[in-house]
Amino acid sequence: MESPTPTPAPAPIAITKSIKSFHLRSPSLNSLRLRRVFDLFDSNHDCLITVDEITRALTLLGLDSNASQSDLDTITKSYVRPGNAGLTYDDFVKLHRSINDMLFFEGAEDDVGCNKEDQHEADLTEAFKVFDENGDGFISAMELQKVLGKLGFTEANELGSVKMMISSVDVNHDGRVDFSEFKDMMRAIQ
Repeated sequence: MESPTPTPAPAPIAITKSIKSFHLRSPSLNSLRLRRVFDLFDSNHDCLITVDEITRALTLLGLDSNASQSDLDTITKSYVRPGNAGLTYDDFVKLHRSINDMLFFEGAEDDVGCNKEDQHEADLTEAFKVFDENGDGFISAMELQKVLGKLGFTEANELGSVKMMISSVDVNHDGRVDFSEFKDMMRAIQ
């Protein structure tokens, strides 16, 4: 029995630099984030992400896609293994790396002067801003509920559950998560 011929690596995706991305340089945070994003996009839980699931997820997240449906289809199919109807998690990681390399490779020289601790702090600040929707420096239960809802987490359906999440990291018991508490929580999960 002959072994299948390896499929050549797809060409990098042409994406404009104007797209804003939540880019983390911490491998453990990126890995966790990618797995969660994959699971959220995989709405039927068949371990494959189709173009329809990508489109639906982007719409739910309120992200405007400059790519047409045929562009998304072409991009997705260039990373789908023969015989599969969509992206596996490994395919999704390869797609993410391709986009990541294209969007952030040119700026890599800027990181040379930054030490890892400074970069980690900057990554945590960006992550915090995702949840702190009103920019007041705190993550409230309502803000967390809103973000969890956008991401499709069932915990968002019950404000009591969200408040419990907040209280589990709310060291000063003010009912909100400040940046210091957020950093402590993120260090604990790494």
